[in-house]
Amino acid sequence: MATFVVGLTGGIASGKSTVAEHFAALGVPVIDADAVAREVVAPGEPALQALIEAFGETIVAGDGTLDRARLREIAFSDDAHRRQLEGILHPAIGARMQQRIIEADSPYVIQMVPLLVETGAHQLVDRVLVVDAPERTQIERVTARDGVPTEQAEAILRAQSDREHRLTHADDVIVNDGDPEHLTQWVSELHHAYMDMAMNPQIRQQNLHYP
Repeated sequence: MATFVVGLTGGIASGKSTVAEHFAALGVPVIDADAVAREVVAPGEPALQALIEAFGETIVAGDGTLDRARLREIAFSDDAHRRQLEGILHPAIGARMQQRIIEADSPYVIQMVPLLVETGAHQLVDRVLVVDAPERTQIERVTARDGVPTEQAEAILRAQSDREHRLTHADDVIVNDGDPEHLTQWVSELHHAYMDMAMNPQIRQQNLHYP
């Protein structure tokens, strides 16, 4: 069981998924909250049945999978429905992620949660690693990746958590400005630091910032 958990987060198009891939390549278990959220509502899962009981059969597609668009339409129609949805999903996701931590055969694990700070989940990890990028770089990446106009990319960034708020909760920061070689080097250095921290709690007070 891994007892040292690093929460990995960052704004849209910051490169957190790329950073997670680098950690995985080094043999570190990466627990992706988004992937787990999809797992717990797969056909046959208790959480899917609970959602059906709460919101009706119309949230199930013809192939038996969750109709996410329909669920969003219903669940976000009012605050009570949204809270009901969160009350079903959040415990299921949390339990599955905790199970993955217990099963991990590694000194530490990476727990990738896009809204780590916004949801308060940063309080449940041992360390917070924020992948940051200049806003202009994020906008350029979103427009190129998603094919949306600049104005829409800017609106998406404004809707997310304040960047400075996220950084105030960071123990460690990687500024991903697009240099692949530097990114690989920084993740390798963090990996060695986290291995040491997992074995020696006395050195966990240091903060690391790249560059």
